[in-house]
Amino acid sequence: MKEILLKTDSLSKSFSTGGALQHVLKNIDLKLYKGDFTVIMGASGAGKSTLLYALSGMDTPTLGTITFAGKEISGYSPDRLAVFRREHCGFVFQQIYLIDGMSVMDNVLSAGLLVNKNKKALLERAGKLFQEVGISEETQKKFPTQISGGEAQRAGIVRGLINNPEILFADEPTGALNSKTGLDVLDTLTRFNEQGQSLVMVTHDMRSARRGNRILYLKDGVILGECDLGRYVSGDPNRHQKLSAFLEEMGW
Repeated sequence: MKEILLKTDSLSKSFSTGGALQHVLKNIDLKLYKGDFTVIMGASGAGKSTLLYALSGMDTPTLGTITFAGKEISGYSPDRLAVFRREHCGFVFQQIYLIDGMSVMDNVLSAGLLVNKNKKALLERAGKLFQEVGISEETQKKFPTQISGGEAQRAGIVRGLINNPEILFADEPTGALNSKTGLDVLDTLTRFNEQGQSLVMVTHDMRSARRGNRILYLKDGVILGECDLGRYVSGDPNRHQKLSAFLEEMGW
């Protein structure tokens, strides 16, 4: 039986817009499992990013609870949530947010030093991660403006993994990349998942979604349905057909 890593009970999120209350997430009951590559899909405005931010502690729910590894985090103070994110979560965004005035390596170390003050151990882990994503020592010394978008996003993945998080959250990680560099990033995420890294990814992209083993479809703030694709196998035509049929059923 799979181990539950994170779960929600009646998770809801509302915003006040122009005096009117907008219900973005509505009573979501969800379980995320250790080692899964979970993909969240849905039309624009469905609440995908809001759900990801709530699950990761970047935002707090209006109602309901979020439990991570048996501990309820939805009642944490902002400071305690910040510590929780640093120690347990990694993040990869569409906009990579590397700091221009720091080298690629220092961008990664700055995230690691928030949790682990042992710089020697961090350098060793960062070096191994950079090697896994195909970024050379020469590139690690460069500034973000001196490297390609694909290299920057792979560096962003290293930054997200430097603290060995239980779960990595990715919000449209290939959205700003061309087809080739986007594929490199997907291959990188897939390899880490195959090594046991739990992943949750928001995407509009079918090619990206096919990498997940579990697809959740969000519509108007509720999970309309889900699809079990099994573990990713490159070139499997049945995978594409099964996902296409599911998305058509959901009204994609």
